[in-house]
Amino acid sequence: MIDYIKGELTELTPAIAVVEAAGVGYAMNISLNTFTAIQGKKEVKLYVHEAIREDAHVLFGFAAKKEREMFLLLITVSGVGPNTARMVLSSMSPAELCNSISTGNERMIKTIKGIGLKTAQRIIVDLRDKIVTLGITQEIPAGGSIEQPVNNQVKDEAVSALTMLGFSPAPSQKVVVKILQDNPAMPVELVVKMALKMIK
Repeated sequence: MIDYIKGELTELTPAIAVVEAAGVGYAMNISLNTFTAIQGKKEVKLYVHEAIREDAHVLFGFAAKKEREMFLLLITVSGVGPNTARMVLSSMSPAELCNSISTGNERMIKTIKGIGLKTAQRIIVDLRDKIVTLGITQEIPAGGSIEQPVNNQVKDEAVSALTMLGFSPAPSQKVVVKILQDNPAMPVELVVKMALKMIK
C-alpha cells in the first residue's frame, strides 16, 4: 500500500496533481482543498488512497492526513463513493465538515453537489461518533476557541474509558475537555469519576 508520494509537482489542475517520484509520474485525483494547499509549490508530499477496481487503479492524493482520514470515513457511508467524497472535500474543509457533522447540520451538507437529504443524514448518523473517536473533530466548545490546551493523553484515555462504559464519544469528549481545562493536572481516574457525574 502506498502511504504517501513525495516528489516534484509536474502538473496541477483543480482536479488532478501529477507528482514525479523516482522517475515515475503519479497522477492523483485531488480535492480543491489540496489544490489550494499545494498551488505554487515545486516539491510536494501527498498522502495517498488507492482505489482499486476491476477496470481501473485510481490514486487519490491529499495534502494533509486529516483530509485523507475524512475521505476514508466518507467512503464508508452507503451511497458515498470516492468521487462524491472528493466533491464533499472540495466543497468544505475537513474542519467545516466535522463541525457540520457534529452539530447535525444536514442543511449545510445537503448544499454539496450530488448529496441529497438522505445521504446527508446518513453521513451525520454514521460519522458523528467516528470523527470524535479518531480525534479528527476540533475540540472547540460552542462558546468559541479553547483557552488552554489539554493533556491529550489523559483526554484520550478518559474518553476511551467512558466509551467502554457505554457513553457516546461526542458528549464524553466535550465533558472531559471541559474538566481538563479547569483542572489541567487531574489524573485520568479522577477525570472519569467527575465526568460520570456530569454526562447527561
